[in-house]
Amino acid sequence: MKVAVVGATGLVGGEILKVLAERNFPVTELIPVASERSVGKQVEFKGKQYTVVGFDDAITMKPNVAIFSAGGVTSLELAPKFAAAGITVVDNSSAWRMDETKKLVVPEINAHTLTAEDKIIANPNCSTIQMVVVLNPLHKKYKVKRVVVSTYQSVTGTGKAAVDQLFAEREGRTDVPSVYPHKIDLNVLPHIDVFLDNGYTKEEMKMVNETKKIMMDDSIQVTATTVRIPTIGGHSESVNIEFENDFDVEEMKRILATEEGIILQDDPKNAIYPMPINAHGKDEVFVGRIRRDLTQPNTVNMWIVADNLRKGAATNAVQICEALAKNGLI
Repeated sequence: MKVAVVGATGLVGGEILKVLAERNFPVTELIPVASERSVGKQVEFKGKQYTVVGFDDAITMKPNVAIFSAGGVTSLELAPKFAAAGITVVDNSSAWRMDETKKLVVPEINAHTLTAEDKIIANPNCSTIQMVVVLNPLHKKYKVKRVVVSTYQSVTGTGKAAVDQLFAEREGRTDVPSVYPHKIDLNVLPHIDVFLDNGYTKEEMKMVNETKKIMMDDSIQVTATTVRIPTIGGHSESVNIEFENDFDVEEMKRILATEEGIILQDDPKNAIYPMPINAHGKDEVFVGRIRRDLTQPNTVNMWIVADNLRKGAATNAVQICEALAKNGLI
């Protein structure tokens, strides 16, 4: 299968190449794609070097699927051109997520809705993905009514420049430009993406709107506070979930422990709970600290962690491609 990775020289693009190799996706020809300034550079895939090509050349080479991780502006401009050439696009940006004509896919939840007509498929926001992977089996059993989520998000979600800023600050260097409005090392920023007129950030509203779309249930109420912290292993979330129906905590743990793509780490007496340092480089979503909310009925608190570059971006995109391939859609 001919696979193009658009944005192959970026942080997520590099992770996509790793995940394609690790999961043995049937790549017969890799086409690394990037903007003009990166054309001619080399990227490595399965021990071989590949030369980066430009967008027009990539379309001419007619890949079966193109995984985009090149930002929203690029996706809005180029994804329709790839799609018009018969190439299926899996897009990592926010460009198409809330487009009513495009599917927003987390394979564990809604890959079954994909058809051959879906030529542009949206990959959800990283913080939304890890939350809905856990919410979905619980929604089936107890029906989710309301979610209150606070995130603790890695600087890797902003990109390489943010990682460079963090380590420059940690080393006391001032030669690296800042991508955040404040220092990030030894600090916490309750500010991810731009602020909207309603007082929430764009990132917070992504979690609200994307959750409803992925889970195909507009009745689920979500309110979010998204926060940037100086870590690099992955995103963490404190999630409070109110259900229509009552639950047994131990039964809930059993449901999550047997769900594909979820690892239960819930033994607080032995200091076992999810942490980004342990989720780093992993494809699963980790959940723990599961306990009943003592202040209102049918409500639970839990802690959810995942590597935002893996399940939050690259792995989810590759899993979409796997679902497409399995069903003969690419």
